[in-house]
Amino acid sequence: MGTDSIITLFFLIVAALIFLNLRSVLGKRTGHEKPPYDPLSPRETARETQKPQSSAEDGKVVTLPRRGAAEPENRYHAIDAFAPPGSPLNETLRRVFDADPSFDPQQFAQGAQAAYEMIVTAYAEGDRKTLKNLLSSEVYEGFNAAIAEREKAGEKVKFSFVGIDKAEMVGASIEGAEVTITMKIVSQLISATYDKAGTLVDGNADDVSEVKDRWTFLRDTRSRDPNWKLVSTQSEG
Repeated sequence: MGTDSIITLFFLIVAALIFLNLRSVLGKRTGHEKPPYDPLSPRETARETQKPQSSAEDGKVVTLPRRGAAEPENRYHAIDAFAPPGSPLNETLRRVFDADPSFDPQQFAQGAQAAYEMIVTAYAEGDRKTLKNLLSSEVYEGFNAAIAEREKAGEKVKFSFVGIDKAEMVGASIEGAEVTITMKIVSQLISATYDKAGTLVDGNADDVSEVKDRWTFLRDTRSRDPNWKLVSTQSEG
């Protein structure tokens, strides 16, 4: 036997030994092996979903019912919690929310009460700067004229804001991008006006008066300014 034949025989023997060792370590394929796991395969997800779950108490297989699709979240939940669904006010507030998704009626009502206190206090004190930021130009002109007349007469106002008994949203409308909301506000105030000589000419410094107002606020939803302006006032006695 030549040298080349001996070398070839040697490598064949080595290859056979390697194959036998690998077979003993890895085992034989039977045709029933599970395929490699593919995390992107929808079949793997379906297979895992359809597996029955076992009860830890009795060892029996319990098939759990499949859950239905989650109910869609009501995007008008804040509106429905504030005004009865199906009511005219609810329908209008839904339209307001569609125009301005940041709108929350409860927050608006709280803001309207805060604005009410600021406005009546600023009017009593003759604070034009505060009024100008909270009133429409038309309403501001009316308040400013009343303040100017009071100043011309030399009158002074003694004023205390006691609180708000009731604040109710009684109306809303939307025309184009402009939204208006009307609030009925019942407040408790102490107000007394004195002339130059210090004589009481209106109100009473010792009595708390109940005041009923209807105030309408407006906001243009196209504006970047999130603030509402008072555009109408009406006293109910």
